[in-house]
Amino acid sequence: MADQSKPAIYGGQAVIEGVMFGGKHVNVTAVRRKNGDITFLEVPKKDKNWVMKIRRIPLIRGLVSIIDSSAKGSKHLNYSAEALADDETAPEERAQQKEKEESRWSLGMVLGVAVMGILSFLFGKIVLTLLPAIIEDFLFHNAFSSKPLHTLLEGVIKILFLVIYLWAISQTPMIKRLFQYHGAEHKVISAFEAGEELTVKNVQKYSRLHYRCGSSFIVLTVIVGVIIYSFFSWDSLWERIYIRLLLLPLVIGVSFELLKITNSMRDIPILRYLGYPGLWLQLLTTKEPHDDQVEVSIASFNRMREMDMLLGQQLVTDHKLGGTYLDPVKG
Repeated sequence: MADQSKPAIYGGQAVIEGVMFGGKHVNVTAVRRKNGDITFLEVPKKDKNWVMKIRRIPLIRGLVSIIDSSAKGSKHLNYSAEALADDETAPEERAQQKEKEESRWSLGMVLGVAVMGILSFLFGKIVLTLLPAIIEDFLFHNAFSSKPLHTLLEGVIKILFLVIYLWAISQTPMIKRLFQYHGAEHKVISAFEAGEELTVKNVQKYSRLHYRCGSSFIVLTVIVGVIIYSFFSWDSLWERIYIRLLLLPLVIGVSFELLKITNSMRDIPILRYLGYPGLWLQLLTTKEPHDDQVEVSIASFNRMREMDMLLGQQLVTDHKLGGTYLDPVKG
């Protein structure tokens, strides 16, 4: 039997005008609508047994978890985008669109959103891996012969590229609000992990930065990539690109394991500094949230905890998720 005293570990992500939190049995998104109401999308988790087994294998579990999170997260992001579009639609148009709601969330649509989430992640990761290598080769191809130095400069270019990109998009109003909800998500998790009552006043006391964040993972992939790529030589740009693509799953796997280690060691005075580069990047990917944004984050977290408990009880009695509480497509 699992240790009941072990605290639960939760994660989440910011969406448009809202926050998604993932529990053991369900993912819940809360979105602030234009009229001030908060609406929810609740999607039970139905992971296959073979997926659960793979998630226990070191190195491999990192890539599987990230791809799975990208697929599931894209649906919640799509829900928030549709909520925003619905708020901007005239009432008569909304009435006409309501008749199409069921077909809009058909199985084909759900699969399409999941596939787009995976492809977006893979495309972004490949571009961030290959573009710095191409730029470094163009700028410093004949400057020196040391391959490790070329790899180090490639990592520096990658960090600069990432920082400039994040700073640029954070200047737009919508992305700035998205980053505020990202900060609200971190604050709620930190308050919960500290045992605080989840009120807006209590949650706002906590930092918008958190060790267990995707931003930290991005930085770790750059650092780990520099180290791993340094052990391999190449004779041409195409060979260099080929090596990067071939080693990308290993870089992701090692980075995922290192993120788990740095998070578990964050209370050790010396080892906690391993997670600092990721926290520094979060200075760009999070912003201080307003009270109403924290309220949405708290609502999402509380609903997730409530549904997690209900579904957990149902699984104990039925040994399976029968859909009594939630529709697995619409929530």
